[in-house]
Amino acid sequence: MDGDRRGWRECLLSGAVFVVCMAGTTLPTPLYPLYQEKFGFSELTVTVVYAVYAFAVIGVLLLAGNASDAVGRRPVLLWGLGCAAASAICFLSATGVGWLYAGRLLSGLSAGLFTGAATAYVMELAPYGGASRATFVATAANMGGLGCGPLLAGVLAQYAAWPLYLPFAVHLALVAASAAVLLRLPETVRERLPLSTVRPQRPALPPQVRAVFGPAATASFAGFALFGVFTSVSPAFLARSLHLTDHALSGLVVALAFFASTAGQLAVGRVGVRRSLPLGCAVLLAGLALLAGALRWDLLALVVLSALVGGCGQGLSFRGALSAVAAVSPADRRAEVISTLFVVAYAGISVPVIGVGFLTGPIGLEGAGLVFILCMAVLVSTAAVYLLRRPVVAGT
Repeated sequence: MDGDRRGWRECLLSGAVFVVCMAGTTLPTPLYPLYQEKFGFSELTVTVVYAVYAFAVIGVLLLAGNASDAVGRRPVLLWGLGCAAASAICFLSATGVGWLYAGRLLSGLSAGLFTGAATAYVMELAPYGGASRATFVATAANMGGLGCGPLLAGVLAQYAAWPLYLPFAVHLALVAASAAVLLRLPETVRERLPLSTVRPQRPALPPQVRAVFGPAATASFAGFALFGVFTSVSPAFLARSLHLTDHALSGLVVALAFFASTAGQLAVGRVGVRRSLPLGCAVLLAGLALLAGALRWDLLALVVLSALVGGCGQGLSFRGALSAVAAVSPADRRAEVISTLFVVAYAGISVPVIGVGFLTGPIGLEGAGLVFILCMAVLVSTAAVYLLRRPVVAGT
């Protein structure tokens, strides 16, 4: 009993460290309009600054995604916290847009180092027989942390002094506390190898995975693209089109999408993998339709509904995709296949967002958003039709 209690305490503490790191990756979201006002850059620059983060995550996944299996979980997580601290320092020192690029790059490195290593660490620290609850802790920490970032920054920017500095100072203090906690937690990798054994991973798919991977990756791409647009341009839309300059409200709207994703992921256990992917695509399509209505008629209620519905659809489709590709992957190549799925998902955060930034100049933010929604709706609809005709195998 005491061992179980200690195991769950360590599991929850590692989850809290996970929350702190992921919160830092979305912390600047409600602050972009303030940076635009201060440094005078365009909406395209906002989307490129945001996308730099995704490119850094993809780079880490490809080059060092398996590092924690070799050198241990704690060293990799400490490196991730170091990158998170360096990112906060860049934002605290920002005197131009170059600092924002550097901060987002370091933030992406921290997320890339944390995503796989922290998920494994949380699950390994849980007591025997607690895999299901530990998976919930890891899922909630990941998406919940992403949601906490804009919420924390928005509240501090709206109701406290130094809106472009205080959120990052608070996060820096939380990172320091997290490092102290991490140093007191045990290492779970028993046989550690030197760093020189870590090799870059080349995305590849075994033949038996390809039929499932196509629609699963398409749904993942669209879901993450929706998140990318929400977190990069929704604050500007609220300020320019709805004339809402409340940073706390802006942060809350973005946070709702991530919190809804957590709920959607948890619902997969009840819905089942076989139905969660097509159902997630349908819910994601509804979220895109609500976002189109919000852009067309400038309604805050539709923005909030699109965050909730779209986030839930993203959670359903992504966890369903992850479960489906894992179920059909050979055991000795499962990590490789899952890494490839994450690369596609993070490409969804970056490439469409930059496209929206390019289109904002000639056709405006609303027009660019509607073009994005149309493209994503075609992708999601195609994936949904395929999945209805050829359902994925059930798996866990």
